[in-house]
Amino acid sequence: MVTSTAGATRAVRGGQGKPLLSIRDFKVEYRTGAGATVHAVRGIDLDLYPGESLALVGESGCGKTTFGLGLLRLLPRLGHASGTVTFNRGDGAEIDILGLDGRDLRQFRWRDAAMVFQGAMNAFNPLLKIRGHMHDTMRAHTKASRQEIEDRAGELLRLVRLEPARVMDSYPHELSGGMRQRVLIAMSLLLEPEVLILDEPTTALDILTQRSIVDVLHEVRERLGFSMIFISHDLSLAAELADRVATMYAGRIVETGGVRDLFYQPRHPYTLALINAVPPIVGDLPDLESIPGGPPSLAALPRGCTFHPRCKFATEECKAADPPLLAVTDQSGDAHEVACIHSGEVHLDRRVRSDDLETPA
Repeated sequence: MVTSTAGATRAVRGGQGKPLLSIRDFKVEYRTGAGATVHAVRGIDLDLYPGESLALVGESGCGKTTFGLGLLRLLPRLGHASGTVTFNRGDGAEIDILGLDGRDLRQFRWRDAAMVFQGAMNAFNPLLKIRGHMHDTMRAHTKASRQEIEDRAGELLRLVRLEPARVMDSYPHELSGGMRQRVLIAMSLLLEPEVLILDEPTTALDILTQRSIVDVLHEVRERLGFSMIFISHDLSLAAELADRVATMYAGRIVETGGVRDLFYQPRHPYTLALINAVPPIVGDLPDLESIPGGPPSLAALPRGCTFHPRCKFATEECKAADPPLLAVTDQSGDAHEVACIHSGEVHLDRRVRSDDLETPA
């Protein structure tokens, strides 16, 4: 199914100590020109702990990117975020992110939390060399001297396996896709943020470049110790990079758990369906199971559990109410939550094998 190396041995940190980022009843809505409301993110409760890597997985259109943009207050004008998002900074300060404005918000975005956007080329000013991007970012938040900026940028570029002498004097279009992606990672870490959000950082890259980006993220996170939210629809990358995984469907979290628990013991039908739709990299090729139908419109959600029209476990009870996210017990004893009244049946129906997560020799 999916590969896992570091993810197979890392401990799940969820529930240990004070969360670095505490999210409660977080919602994002868009008003359309026709007067309809798009419920892009629906009442998410989630914690991110110091040093933890959390993968957010799901189909395109389920609200993953909107969730990341909402956390950093980068939504377009028609978007509105509500709820409570508290950032517990390392120095003890508690920051209400949704209450920030003006200079405080600008400082928070790079100093405390940063984002690596999907589509590296679109994230750069094509008229500025990489040196200009680095200097503008640092000068907007610090009083660092030119030499200090050069030194910091060079250090980070070397950390992401790039040669500063070449890259700093290049325009974005003179770099390959993988190089631009690594420059973005280096830029996001200029001010040493405690939280890094990565939105599909390997999209549109070839498989070897993807491998390089994953290795870079492992190395940089190990060196700098930041927490990470990794947004992806690629389960293999989630298994490799994450300590904990959250499955998102139709704007809400439907399952969370440690990376091994979630892939070995999925308890939500949607998580199971995602896993069963991925071919294994070892052994015989089984019959793959596609998920019937398509994701629902976020402007006209079905009654009850939003996945029930596509779910083989669905009953009439599933149409009555959207089930809450509740704790379930797994063999590992780690925190595992699922929003499904048939989670026990899903657990028994799973066809995930222990060797599906192993990396081939």
